[in-house]
Amino acid sequence: MSTDRPAPSIHPLPTDVELPPEGRSTPSKDYRSVVDFPTSVDLQVIGRIHSPFTERFGTPRQACLGTAGDAADRVEGRVELFAHLVHPHALRDLDGFDRIWLLTWLHLNGSKWPNLVRPPRGGPRRGILATRAPHRPNPIGLSAVRVLGVEGTTIHVAGLDLIDGTPVLDVKPYVAYADAFPDASSGWVDEYGGPPIPKKL
Repeated sequence: MSTDRPAPSIHPLPTDVELPPEGRSTPSKDYRSVVDFPTSVDLQVIGRIHSPFTERFGTPRQACLGTAGDAADRVEGRVELFAHLVHPHALRDLDGFDRIWLLTWLHLNGSKWPNLVRPPRGGPRRGILATRAPHRPNPIGLSAVRVLGVEGTTIHVAGLDLIDGTPVLDVKPYVAYADAFPDASSGWVDEYGGPPIPKKL
């Protein structure tokens, strides 16, 4: 008895349209119906900030106002990632980026947050989610700092706007083509005609 099997028919699939389930190389994986929508999440602190700032007064409001040499841009510090959680291999190639994003937990702000706040430069009260105020529903900090070097699980940085001991949630590289939109409207901030005048050391 012959064991030869006919060759399967091969039909080219289009590459510029969404493939139907039967044309996928792997089955569709839609988990929306089997994974419950979370009402709360648990985040793991992976490190801490080492900064010269020990209180809110005097701490820059932004990591850098875009002017090389301003007070915020020249503040140096360290991002200590906990070695029992983060292996040095996880930081490989990070020193090739000029800047990184630090996602932090602003733990000193407490659990209460206002709906409206008055910006530091004055004017009417603004919606909390339309500002960079630290008192937020979830006090997550976002700082674009300069990378000075990487040593083991420690990142040496400049341009800190964080208090010493601030918990670190994540580190991501700053990629200019994806993270910078210089022509984007800044809403009510544009009414002030530009960023605040940076302080000089």
